[in-house]
Amino acid sequence: MDYLRLCDSDYRFMTVIWENAPINSGEVVKLCAEKLGWKKSTTYTVIKKMCEKGYIVNENAVISVLIPKEKVQTDETEYFVERTFGGSLSHLIAAFLGGKKITRGEAEKLKKLIDEHKE
Repeated sequence: MDYLRLCDSDYRFMTVIWENAPINSGEVVKLCAEKLGWKKSTTYTVIKKMCEKGYIVNENAVISVLIPKEKVQTDETEYFVERTFGGSLSHLIAAFLGGKKITRGEAEKLKKLIDEHKE
């Protein structure tokens, strides 16, 4: 399966876009300087790259999202579980808990989530 995965800098850039789109590219330059410490040229390079990858579109200097944050998060999570735990969600949860205790409320929420996603 091909997963949608972003390197850290692209993910941080896309977070700015996801939080603000649709947004004027000039405003993106300002936000990236503020939040990421990027220069104008870096921001425009990444805008071009993310357009080429199909994550965003830049029409008339307005950037819009083509791939939502939730899709990227889902793919990144599935890739991580597959790579690290052989696709086993139960192994992921066991590793995450690592002997820690969770509250009764957290346990109930997890149980409800699992029940909602049963085959």
